[in-house]
Amino acid sequence: MEKWVLLGSFVLFTGTSYAQNGMDHFPKGAQSIGLGNASVTLNEPWAIFNNIGALGKSPTDIIAVVGYDHRLGLNELTTLAAGITVPTENIGILGIGISNYGGALFNQQQIGLGLAKQLGLASLGIKFNYFQTNIEGFGRSARPVLELGGTAELIPGVFFGAHIYNFTRAAISKGNLNYLPTIVKTGISYRPSDNLMVNIETEKELSSPARFKAGIAYNFEEKFWARTGITSQPNNLYFGIGFRPRRFQVDYALSRNYLLGFTHHFSLNYNLSAQ
Repeated sequence: MEKWVLLGSFVLFTGTSYAQNGMDHFPKGAQSIGLGNASVTLNEPWAIFNNIGALGKSPTDIIAVVGYDHRLGLNELTTLAAGITVPTENIGILGIGISNYGGALFNQQQIGLGLAKQLGLASLGIKFNYFQTNIEGFGRSARPVLELGGTAELIPGVFFGAHIYNFTRAAISKGNLNYLPTIVKTGISYRPSDNLMVNIETEKELSSPARFKAGIAYNFEEKFWARTGITSQPNNLYFGIGFRPRRFQVDYALSRNYLLGFTHHFSLNYNLSAQ
């Protein structure tokens, strides 16, 4: 009994603190996480979650994605995510994403619909989310959350990205002064060749210190990737690998919190349009 009380208290404490600092907003997809979450410039299908604005420059195929994060060896801290990108002839690329975090005592769900389009040098996008929080004994709350983002190639091989989550300052629930996080990210990506990418990024939540993120990816023979990254506030290390055989892309990442331990991240992309 004592074990379950302690576990429940830990989950509630961890989940609540994450809710106020952007747990659901955390970047998703093992490719991003292997780069230390320096993903604001990545024009890949997981941009549905990480920067909707980058989706306008992603491949014009129908691509489905699924991801699984197992944090610190606890099922109560697991995140599941899935999404799909659908190109259209006139309005751009549509993205639908859904995610779930937590267990029976505390959990969060978010479903979002986004649209991104390439306009000249820039790719711009907007996303509407329905964000829900459930806490055992306290009930359920649900609120709309909006986000904006964009990317642009400044000069050949140098990309800039920016993203803002919850720019309308939605609260956790009606009549509640505890706001969901408003988070601004900006970053630069240097890609001197198809084999090498170096990303640098900063992230600022209104009530928290700014975070620094950096990541490097190297591509071996077009099908294999090796990735590593770092973050501050808190200080974490990240490592990742990727493999893309034909219609699939399989990615794995390992992150280490210097106080709490390791988290495993898995993601899969599947191209529904490829022959």
